[in-house]
Amino acid sequence: METFTPRASDALIVVDMQYDFMPGGALAVGEGDAIVPLVNRLAAKFAHVVLTQDWHPPGHASFASSHQGAKPFDTIRLSYGEQVLWPDHCVQKSRGAELHHGLDIGHAILVLRKGVNKEVDSYSAFVEADGRSKTGLAGYLRERGIDRVFLCGLATDYCVAFSALDARAAGFAALVVDDACRAIDMAGSLAAAWAKMEAAGVTRVGSDQIGG
Repeated sequence: METFTPRASDALIVVDMQYDFMPGGALAVGEGDAIVPLVNRLAAKFAHVVLTQDWHPPGHASFASSHQGAKPFDTIRLSYGEQVLWPDHCVQKSRGAELHHGLDIGHAILVLRKGVNKEVDSYSAFVEADGRSKTGLAGYLRERGIDRVFLCGLATDYCVAFSALDARAAGFAALVVDDACRAIDMAGSLAAAWAKMEAAGVTRVGSDQIGG
């Protein structure tokens, strides 16, 4: 089994560990809270940690409530393509948008808020759903000498996968720590996400492969 010892040119991206994605939240991911201790242990091994935070304005275009007659998980077409409609979640300044209180990652170098454009969703930490609007994370990481990213958090098949794919497209090596993630897995979305990630050269690892 290959092992990876975090180095100065590595970063851990901790994706969307927020209350609305935890059990009881507006868009709950099963056992989302169960990975908090593992995420903390992983983060302690990395000098560079980035936290992402879904941060939607009220009435966001990705909310089913913003479209008359629409229901959560319907798919509609927006200006940039197909969009799954979600329950209202991670609304700015709401408790649901807060990072889980159990996270103990005080050395994080950046909290990246995404989904702030009311008209465009943003799963990825690197590029919004229109495929054009960049968050600036790639440049930030490069300026710090980062060339390899590890990812964990919520949800494997959406924000983690999109971030990993865009990390690869931006030229970074990308590794997803599978047991430090949880998935929504809606209509085969988890298997489809892994197929895309593997085709793009994303490496699937377990937390037991991370040394340090």
